[in-house]
Amino acid sequence: MKQLHTYTLTLIIGMMLLLASCSRPGGDSTGSEFMPDMAHSIAYESNYYNYYYNNTWGSEEDYYKYAQPRLPVNGTIPRRKADNISISSVGDNTPYYYGDTEEERTRATKELINNPYPITDAAIANGKELYNINCAICHGEKGDGNGYLVRDNGGVYPVQPAILTNDEFVTASNGRYYHSIMYGKNLMGSYKDKLAYKERWDVIHYIRSLQAKEKKVDYNQFSNTLNNIDRPAGELKQVAELSKDSHDDHGHSDDHSSHSDHGDHSHDGDHSHDDHDNH
Repeated sequence: MKQLHTYTLTLIIGMMLLLASCSRPGGDSTGSEFMPDMAHSIAYESNYYNYYYNNTWGSEEDYYKYAQPRLPVNGTIPRRKADNISISSVGDNTPYYYGDTEEERTRATKELINNPYPITDAAIANGKELYNINCAICHGEKGDGNGYLVRDNGGVYPVQPAILTNDEFVTASNGRYYHSIMYGKNLMGSYKDKLAYKERWDVIHYIRSLQAKEKKVDYNQFSNTLNNIDRPAGELKQVAELSKDSHDDHGHSDDHSSHSDHGDHSHDGDHSHDDHDNH
């Protein structure tokens, strides 16, 4: 009888402990879990440290080590930015095949001629916003090298920022600009971690528009009389309608041919301006 009583008591205590270990959250109680690792896996995410006390698989130092980014697999070549919310949309991985040396700067200046994106009002507007945030403080909102840092009532800036509307920069290749955005020049630092691939080219479009305004010529979606390099996109709606009409005229047999003239012109070349390179 005593043995049965002991068994029953042990069973009751065991049941109470089991129920207590799986209590539901409510009120001021967060509840409890019998085996938390079954519901909350000890996952590791690069650049994100979320150690919590129920992690019994190692110390905080161990977890921190696992949370640090790892080197990519040998042979990996990142091509585009990730759409994952945990990865910055700015830091894309479009390859740039020029190094941070004066020799490579010269090579980029000579080889990167065309802006891979046509001139559009939207690109210029976006470039203006980005330019005013990142560049105008030195180069000035008008591209005249008279930015906020170059002021008399707070100390004169140690060097004259590049005056982007000078003839030297008007005739400069797109590669000169792009290389400076990537690596900086003199007192100007790199902006490759602040501007994504297309954003860099939009800024260059806007710089060209500032030059055109100074020279009293055109640089917009419909006309470019500043240079013979950058391509105006024209009337985007009209282009789409012409493409549709061409498709209807040719029928279904050449279903894709009507769009061939409006394909991806965004990679004619990898060029940039260095209106920023005289910091």
